[in-house]
Amino acid sequence: MLEGFTLFADWLVYGVLKMPKTSQAALSFHFFIEDIIKIFVLLILMIYVIGFMRASLNMDAVRRYLSGKNRFLGYVLASLFGAVTPFCSCSSIPLFLGFTQARIPLGITMAFLITSPMVNEVAVVLLGSLLGLKFMLLYVSLGILSGIFGGWFFDFIRAEKYLLPLNDNIVSRGPFKKYGTEDLILTLSDRHMFATYELKNILRRVWKWIFLGVGLGALLHGYVPDGFISRYFGGECFWKVPAVVLIGVPLYGNIQGVIPIAQTLIEKGLPIGTAIAFMMSLSCASIPEFMMLKQVMRWRLLLIFFLLLLFLFTLCGWILNIIF
Repeated sequence: MLEGFTLFADWLVYGVLKMPKTSQAALSFHFFIEDIIKIFVLLILMIYVIGFMRASLNMDAVRRYLSGKNRFLGYVLASLFGAVTPFCSCSSIPLFLGFTQARIPLGITMAFLITSPMVNEVAVVLLGSLLGLKFMLLYVSLGILSGIFGGWFFDFIRAEKYLLPLNDNIVSRGPFKKYGTEDLILTLSDRHMFATYELKNILRRVWKWIFLGVGLGALLHGYVPDGFISRYFGGECFWKVPAVVLIGVPLYGNIQGVIPIAQTLIEKGLPIGTAIAFMMSLSCASIPEFMMLKQVMRWRLLLIFFLLLLFLFTLCGWILNIIF
């Protein structure tokens, strides 16, 4: 399906509009068309499917189950779940919203949100084939440990106080909110109605931020010169890893498309850890993601989350540079 988005963007930009393939404007517009369609298609599918499944699910029971478990075990389970779900930073948001709405402890939901885009099955296979089994296992381990640490950190600082009031952002039961959880038995038609309601409700709040975020990413993608990263950030100086992480976040790209870029950078002499940190910042954090999270997080929590991701990506880069 992802290839279909690329083909459509090729057809529109290079076929219909006849834009030169090498022009910066064409690169930016191609990125915008491909990613805006991809994000909306994935969001619509994910929100609808999750809403359909969640319609008559007793989320209070899920919350009680997770809250009753050892909190560290909750971080581990959430990180492992994030590791096996093939979501990018944006398409993992609907699950995060569902967890938040169910009042599952924030640390557990953040463990999922951090790990899910970092450990992507396709990325793991590609990285293993390019850099070897040892690197692949280390990369997966770092992604899961990052989620566990992040979950613990958000609970440690009691970050729930920085969430926006849930009732102001996401309707708890949609068209069935007047019924109690135990009283409601939904038909397939009811589930469809609930999922559709939730889909409209979430998209209404985030669509403008997605357009803004992808638009900024497209401009940066098209107008940052080729070879800029490898030319100015090669070498082993410790400051170069956080520097490429800061550059990568606003650029944003799909992890399957970013891996070949990381491979090229490594082949041109960029240290492995620096290249992977750049790859993580490109694919695992993005402006559209933060724009959507603004619907449930206060600015202070968004800033803390952003700084934590910078720290985790930088730390992973340093560790990989030391080992390899």
